[in-house]
Amino acid sequence: MTIILRLIAWGLAAAIAFATLGPERQRPHLNLGQNGEHALAFVLLGLAFGLAHTRNRSLTATLVIAFTGLIEILQFWAPGRHARMEDFVVDAVAASLGLVVAAALDWRIRRTQRSLP
Repeated sequence: MTIILRLIAWGLAAAIAFATLGPERQRPHLNLGQNGEHALAFVLLGLAFGLAHTRNRSLTATLVIAFTGLIEILQFWAPGRHARMEDFVVDAVAASLGLVVAAALDWRIRRTQRSLP
């Protein structure tokens, strides 16, 4: 199960990188607005990485937040893209929320497993 979660997490990271740095016409658009789209993508990223990499949560969180910053910085060199601090903040907060939800789910699952006979 862990390998599948890790493949999903890294696949999602690759999809976000492509959508963020690739041609705008190939980027998926939802009716959530720019901040909503960012929040959804990065909540899912945080959730996926939080469930896939549970051994060292602080390292996982650091890498996910660093990824959000890197994606924003790389937009300086992507034609037609703009790096903005507001986007980084939305992305980082959303990813953090996903990581917290993953930690809570993992804690709940482990607690339930320990209480079973």
